Amino acid sequence: MAGEQPAAAAKWGDLGVRALSAAVLIPAVLADVWVGGIWFHLFVALIGILMALEWVTIVHGGSPLQFALHAAGAMCGALLPLDIGLAGGLAAIAVLAVVSAGVAAHQSPDVSRWRYFGVAYVSVPPIALVLLREDPDYGIAAIVLVMLMVWAADTLAYFSGRLIGGPKLAPRLSPKKTWAGLLGAMAGSALAAWAVGLALGLPAILVLVLVAAALAIVEQGGDLFKSAMKRHYGVKDSGRLIPGHGGVIDRVDGLVAVATAAALIGALRAGVEHAGSGILLW
Repeated sequence: MAGEQPAAAAKWGDLGVRALSAAVLIPAVLADVWVGGIWFHLFVALIGILMALEWVTIVHGGSPLQFALHAAGAMCGALLPLDIGLAGGLAAIAVLAVVSAGVAAHQSPDVSRWRYFGVAYVSVPPIALVLLREDPDYGIAAIVLVMLMVWAADTLAYFSGRLIGGPKLAPRLSPKKTWAGLLGAMAGSALAAWAVGLALGLPAILVLVLVAAALAIVEQGGDLFKSAMKRHYGVKDSGRLIPGHGGVIDRVDGLVAVATAAALIGALRAGVEHAGSGILLW
């Protein structure tokens, strides 16, 4: 019995810190979403730059040139669509990605594929978040939906994984992830979508719920992508900025995956200018 108490404490030891961090961060994020405009673009740019710093520190050994290229990509994703449109922003990011790949090949003997993913990883999600928020009709609702789905998926995955346990989802990449956690994530995301749909009086809520459950799989895939990168380079956390969560990438890995997928689905269904409506209205 005495040995069970330390084990239980270790299982739930990070819960209090995680909850406190969330209680501080979530209201600030939602306030910025509500304000929108240039402040939302700047917030997204800041997140991208912090992701760039962590990625470059891990993958490129902290190269200042690589950080400049990755940070420029993040700013292009968050700010350029305001001025030169989506196509111009994507073109600028593509150029930066090519230059980064060339610099990596010249600077480092590392032949890992990870050195080619960074610019896109920190640049495309900001574009997705901007597209969703800029929808004139459902911009705020779309961002809130994405964030609530991710937060609910993370929360239910955390509790179901620890309470139920069971077979591991991808033990080579993330030893703590279980199939029970994945099902919990799908349930959490679906419940969040159902609540948003009811609150807004949206049509075809059942379809939205099913889409949300599928996006929870994308969310877990974003976490596994990050875990694979960290495992390759032998690091535990992407950074130490957020108590209980590690670095920025550790916190937003699922969000950037879901936002990118949601913006793509929304843009394909309703056009780039109404991506938010495209993900909400079925």
